[in-house]
Amino acid sequence: MKRFGLYGLFFVLIGIGILLVAGCAGQQNKPAGESNVIKIGFAAPLSGSQAEMGTYLKNGALMAIDKINAKGGINGKKLELVAMDDKADPKEAVSVAQKFAADPSIVAVIGHLNSGASIPASAIYHQAGLVMVSPSSTNPKLTEQGFNNVFRVCTTDAMQGPFAAKFVKDKLKKDTAVVLDDKTAYGQGLADEFAKAFQADGGKILMREGINQGDKDFTALLTKIKSLNPQVIYFGGMYPEAGQMVKQMKSLGMNKIDFVSGDGVEDPAFIKIAGADANGTYASNVGPAIEKIPGAKAFIDEYTKKFGNPPGPYALFGYDAALAVITALEKAPKPDRADVLKVMPTVSFEGMLGKTSFDSKGDTTNKILTMFVVKDEKWQPVD
Repeated sequence: MKRFGLYGLFFVLIGIGILLVAGCAGQQNKPAGESNVIKIGFAAPLSGSQAEMGTYLKNGALMAIDKINAKGGINGKKLELVAMDDKADPKEAVSVAQKFAADPSIVAVIGHLNSGASIPASAIYHQAGLVMVSPSSTNPKLTEQGFNNVFRVCTTDAMQGPFAAKFVKDKLKKDTAVVLDDKTAYGQGLADEFAKAFQADGGKILMREGINQGDKDFTALLTKIKSLNPQVIYFGGMYPEAGQMVKQMKSLGMNKIDFVSGDGVEDPAFIKIAGADANGTYASNVGPAIEKIPGAKAFIDEYTKKFGNPPGPYALFGYDAALAVITALEKAPKPDRADVLKVMPTVSFEGMLGKTSFDSKGDTTNKILTMFVVKDEKWQPVD
């Protein structure tokens, strides 16, 4: 009887342990409406060569969330940003999206940085009825899939490419160009839009070539380009490759060829890579110059105090993407996926980028574009 009692006690204790574990798991996976915390997913490259830009996005989103939490949250519920690293890789982005989709406590997602990550991830979010607000994916295809859950606070390459082409033709007075891209959805799409508009305006494309993300030596390609004597190199891609490319252009004596790119290059990290050789480089961005924004000084000071360094341009986009989700949560009857999705198309707010609302596809109606140039090793808006 003593032996049976010990065994019985042993199994009772196991049973209690199982119940406690199940109870804890149940608490962790409660839908947002049943918890005192509202969880918002965030996805961007937080490691690797594009981590600096991803971190700016994340920090910008955190600033918006912390500001709301300091006021008591939304209906007494605090917001929590659940950040995951997609490594700027489409496959990793899908894996991150699947994790967010499987967690019912995640009510919306801010992400992703890269169009090549956002486009495949968006299908996962669509299946889960989970709102996705991209702060920075500019490829038009993202919102042309017919998904009702996809939004973005940046304008698209369908505007950015022609904007750069017009700048090259009308302001720089250049008629010949070599067009390069990094073979990603973002880089290739932006380069396509530039080339199409440049040729339509009478410009001549002397060469169209692709490089790979992660490439560091462009000497052979640049030597070939030098022999063609173009007036401009237009690059659709990101700052790690652009920085190396510009440095190597200068070492090959290609000083008279203008280097023009897009928002993936207009970042302080580009100047860190290229150094003094960055001076004279042009890049467009899908938003206003931070110096021109009312209240920008307060934002810069607060960001610098909070994170220890000044914000890159995409901190503004991360902030406004978070504001879009916050505004939807304030309007939604319940802080759950279904209600956030229902009210998201009606969201309108005044953010760091200006007044943002969304059209029927989920694109922002705020279509400000700015051209920048590096002067004295600092990005400055072109007059």
